[in-house]
Amino acid sequence: MLKIKRLHTFILQTYLPMFFMTFFICLFILLMHFLWRRLDDLVGKGLGVDVIGEMFFYAAITMVPMALPLAILLASLMTFGNLGEHSELTAMKASGVSLLNVMKPLIAFIAVVSVGAFFFQNEVLPRAQVKMWTLVFSVRQKSPDLDIPEGAFYDQISGYNVFVRNKDKERGTLYDMMIYDVSKGNGYASIILADSGKLSFNESKTHLKLHLFQGETFEDMRSGSGNSLSDEGKLYRRESFADKQVLIPFDANFNKLDEQTMRSQYIGKNIAELQHTIDSVSLRLDSISSGMMSTFRTEPVVGVPYMKYEMRDTARVAKVVELPEVRRPLNFDSLYRALKPDDRVALLNRALNRASQAQHEFLFRGAEVSDDVMVIRRHEIEMIKKYTLSLACLIFFFIGAPLGAIIRKGGLGMPIVISVILFIIYYMIDSFGYKQARDGRFDVLFGICLSSLMLFPLGVFLTYKAMNDSAVFNPDAYRKLLRRLVGVQEARKLEKKEVIIDEVDTSDALAMLRNLIAEAEALLARYPHRQLFLTYFIKGFDRAQLGQLIAHVEEVVDYLGNSRSQLVLNKAMDYPIINNSRIYSPNLGKRYGTIAAAIIPISLPVYFIGASSQKTLLNDVKNVKVVSEKIIEILTDSNE
Repeated sequence: MLKIKRLHTFILQTYLPMFFMTFFICLFILLMHFLWRRLDDLVGKGLGVDVIGEMFFYAAITMVPMALPLAILLASLMTFGNLGEHSELTAMKASGVSLLNVMKPLIAFIAVVSVGAFFFQNEVLPRAQVKMWTLVFSVRQKSPDLDIPEGAFYDQISGYNVFVRNKDKERGTLYDMMIYDVSKGNGYASIILADSGKLSFNESKTHLKLHLFQGETFEDMRSGSGNSLSDEGKLYRRESFADKQVLIPFDANFNKLDEQTMRSQYIGKNIAELQHTIDSVSLRLDSISSGMMSTFRTEPVVGVPYMKYEMRDTARVAKVVELPEVRRPLNFDSLYRALKPDDRVALLNRALNRASQAQHEFLFRGAEVSDDVMVIRRHEIEMIKKYTLSLACLIFFFIGAPLGAIIRKGGLGMPIVISVILFIIYYMIDSFGYKQARDGRFDVLFGICLSSLMLFPLGVFLTYKAMNDSAVFNPDAYRKLLRRLVGVQEARKLEKKEVIIDEVDTSDALAMLRNLIAEAEALLARYPHRQLFLTYFIKGFDRAQLGQLIAHVEEVVDYLGNSRSQLVLNKAMDYPIINNSRIYSPNLGKRYGTIAAAIIPISLPVYFIGASSQKTLLNDVKNVKVVSEKIIEILTDSNE
């Protein structure tokens, strides 16, 4: 029986509320982004609450693949950041519980979420996308609400332009109306003028009723172009009316499109259906390609057909025609010039027509092949995306949890900033890979998995650093590295101690200082100047000798730090801080050093950096000797 530890329960109780909170917050933000993008399609359409609610429900489901990884990243950062900030993570580690053991229940939970995300992508998401995009396109085709402005022409009624000078909103009466009926075409316009009128819909909301008062109608009665003399005097009809009703087709209902169109697209299919479509289109593509190659092979060569048919025992048998052997090259120019002028023109016209016909045929087939290739690529992209969500969930957890343990900052400040930056990087890489894979510049698998491939090493690196308690975001470490790169020496700091246990013995101090001077002189005698190009790569400086000198310098500084003399302390702070860097000594040996030096584009910059570092090192060693001699003078003078 599986026994759940109290620690695991505590971690889950800490993480789960944070996860669900961040998930719904991310989902809400993405829904607001969806609303902003579709605002023009929704405003002024008179849609019911049920239609808008249904669209938002399915839109929320389609936003889960984006909200889920971001929620996992943010929740992991906040949870482990809070544990680190409140020293709870430190207490767990002090009790012998490693970071990996702390993460175990969450790893199991994220694994379950990843498996669920795969089934969600394969079963739920295609149906939700079909319904959402069906609603989106249905809303786009929905006629806008009838809201005729004052003093401007209203053209949202198909085939009609309506002008109203004034409106009585309380009674619903329109004054000084002008209606242009162009439903039969611009050449047959009918104009209606009315002092006032009212608009209403029939019961089925499929027609608009105009009840007009005191007006006139002008209608073009011509049945043709109007140029016939027999139509003279019968071109127009004028009608005056006191009360007139006009019925205009205007469907104000919301008509939902058929879902079958969207269901046949790649967004509405699961893995099995996607694979079936890929196989079917690939088979058709192979058939088209084989047909094109067969056409190339069977094309007549210089009028000689590829196949000829013979009758054998009342059976028609096809036989490949072998081209006759040409013993000497044919001069086609002489054959062409031997023809009559009319025959030349006819020959050129036939050749041009055949070439044009072949070009159009192969262009058509090439376009058909391109469409099939795009269909295959789209379906392959959608099929791979079924798996990438689960992979993204795991990667973001192994980025967020270690990162939270390293930065040790909870709340909504730093975690949100880091999460947004990382998610923007992920989204940009993912969009770039998707576009390259869609356009055929990248392999589909590589393009869709590019974002995961880029962030996976980051997750491994952060997990390793967090488990080893490495100070990844320690500014002092990066400041020290920058100083080392630009050649700025770090200053020593020694303060006079109030209580000294080990007093400085002058004779011991002088002996240590003289030994240090001797070691510095030995190093300077061995390396009086920076090394030459080839010598640098083959030998370099002796790092063992340099390491011994550095150790003795630190030993002398520590010993002199117990001095009661402020003058000695001040002078001891002049000792340089020397690093035993690899750049001083590549020490590749004669064979590999010569090979490395031969790679000039790489070896030349490396040598300039190394030679400059060697020069700085020699100056530091000289400074060690000078400072030691000054301290010897101070100690000698104080004893006299």
